[in-house]
Amino acid sequence: MRSPFMISRLDRYVFGQLALGLAVTTAGLVALIWLTQSLRFIQLIVQRGLSPFVFVHLTGLLLPSFVAVILPITCFIVTLFVYARLTTDRELTVMRAAGMSDAAIARPALGIAVVGMVLCWILNVWLVPASLHQFSKFEFEIRNKVAAFLLEPGVFTPIPGHITVYIQSRDKADVLHGILIEDSRQPGQPATILARTGRLVAGPNGPEVLLKDGSREQIDPKTGRLNVLSFKRNLIDLAQSSTATDDAAPKTSEATIWQLFHPNPAQIPPATRKKWHAEAWRRLFTPFEVMSYVMVALIAVLRSPFRRQSSIAGLAAAVFGVMALVALGIGVDSLAARQNGLIPLILVVSAGPGLVCGMMLVRGVHRRRMVAA
Repeated sequence: MRSPFMISRLDRYVFGQLALGLAVTTAGLVALIWLTQSLRFIQLIVQRGLSPFVFVHLTGLLLPSFVAVILPITCFIVTLFVYARLTTDRELTVMRAAGMSDAAIARPALGIAVVGMVLCWILNVWLVPASLHQFSKFEFEIRNKVAAFLLEPGVFTPIPGHITVYIQSRDKADVLHGILIEDSRQPGQPATILARTGRLVAGPNGPEVLLKDGSREQIDPKTGRLNVLSFKRNLIDLAQSSTATDDAAPKTSEATIWQLFHPNPAQIPPATRKKWHAEAWRRLFTPFEVMSYVMVALIAVLRSPFRRQSSIAGLAAAVFGVMALVALGIGVDSLAARQNGLIPLILVVSAGPGLVCGMMLVRGVHRRRMVAA
């Protein structure tokens, strides 16, 4: 008797089609999402003159998060397409005629689902938080340390850290003329700095501007009088200190699993801790969606009789069913973030459909065996 765990040539044939389709479909959708999401960074290239390599490096750090989101969907699409094509070409009929059960026919899809689940766990637990953390650091460096060097004449340029800079012109020697700086870094004590000329220089924390022949105007909050301080030379730091960002709590999407389960009480308020705990369990539970979506596709194909109308109806039902599961998962994630007692629902929505479809598939196999007997 043939072992159900023995890999046959048909298994390798179907698995190869699934793997190739999954790679192509995932790459295509990731490229499409990458193009749409990276449009907001095109300005850094076209108007600011940054290197295209900086653009590719910055947007490339977002790719793991795209893959983690679409991988369950692409596994479903590829499984549905490949098995529907096998049905249309009567290859499934030949496999059944050769004595293969629906469980044996489903083995390649289950194998690709296991691969997708492992990839999702690697992405959710390690790769996506690390890449998003590097993305935030790199974006902060660009906007804070690079943007100040790219001041455009006649444009009010906001710089992170509550500073706005305006320059009237810039000559060929990179000397700035007609400088106006609105400095609001001190709460309740904004200052306006005017200078005839200036030059951007690199400081230890980022860009600094060396001003010449100017004045600093500031209203005294106690007396309401305007204080004017004239200067011949003045050095203004335009960079936001990185220590503030280093000491701040990481974003939920950038936090590691350990940080999500053990948030720092000094940084994370109690209300936010619920969201962090829900995010931690979501990362661990949502990879089961890959198996559930694949099982829905298998049930739609293997349990439908070979008739054109019924096959189309089964495929449409599978598509709408997965769409409903995606919407339900989003809603459950939102509820669990507000009430941690609902966190088990994430596991139910993620793994429940796969268990139900697996029971349907096994019951169908037993029923066919009883009929054959």
